[in-house]
Amino acid sequence: MFSHCWSVRALPLRKAPRGALSRAILLTVLAVLVATSSAHGAAGKRADKTGEVDTEHMFGFTEGSDIGEAGEKELEADSTGRFGKLGGSYNTVATALEAKYSFSDRFRLSAVATVAYYDITGVNAIDDRRQAALQSVSFDARFRLFDREHAPFGLTLSVEPHRGFADEMGGEPADQYGAEFRVLADRELIPGRLFAAFNVSYEPEQTRLRASGETLRESMLGIGAAIALQVMPNVFIGAEARDLRHYDGLGLNGFAGQAFYIGPTFYATFGERYFVSVAWNVQVWGAVAGTSGALDLDNFERHHVKLRIGARF
Repeated sequence: MFSHCWSVRALPLRKAPRGALSRAILLTVLAVLVATSSAHGAAGKRADKTGEVDTEHMFGFTEGSDIGEAGEKELEADSTGRFGKLGGSYNTVATALEAKYSFSDRFRLSAVATVAYYDITGVNAIDDRRQAALQSVSFDARFRLFDREHAPFGLTLSVEPHRGFADEMGGEPADQYGAEFRVLADRELIPGRLFAAFNVSYEPEQTRLRASGETLRESMLGIGAAIALQVMPNVFIGAEARDLRHYDGLGLNGFAGQAFYIGPTFYATFGERYFVSVAWNVQVWGAVAGTSGALDLDNFERHHVKLRIGARF
């Protein structure tokens, strides 16, 4: 799910060299994933059992293709903080509580409830608000097409329909319906040591604001790439880059803005059951439609921070 700004209107897209550069960086990482599949194919296949490493939350906001083994259950708390907008103080934290069950090695379902806290003062086009709210409920279905143990890379398809009760950016009461469709790929570059992931996401969403009755339709297209290195047993550090594009209309109809994020990641497991994942992304470039670009703090925030903790059973 993503941020919205109701004051932004669709304008013609102007070409931005830095935006092209950001996409080139992400595509380069994807090319590395593909290229190394042949170079490390035989050695990587079982020089070190990939199945013993769960890549799903290893990369921060970018996700790996693992979904757990048949019969595996997982409880998870996923908190995402978004900070920094024009004209004032903007701080929101949304915590998703999720229960997962893998029906087989290839199919998993999850149920999710998300609560959010908004602390907003003096931000352009957003009402001041300091309150908590039930933000949304959803379920996530994942189907793993390729397993890294038997293919050059892992590949999983994910669909997550959601029903929202509060505007994700401003916290205003709303009736919201949408879904997030994702392609999650990862590759073991050095057996047991170095991993990489690549994500593509598309998220259409319709929102009716209860106070005004206004209905808004918008969509998001995202590309993410990440790498993680095991620096000591069960501890990984890495980096990720994400390019997010916001559109008016459910079908990516009118470009509204773009943001490019980079940042570090941390992932550690404790025993066979518990894990923690931390990521911090900073918007280093962005552009509102019709501008030459610097940062887009209308459609997006300056900082994104994620903390996940979970247990497997």
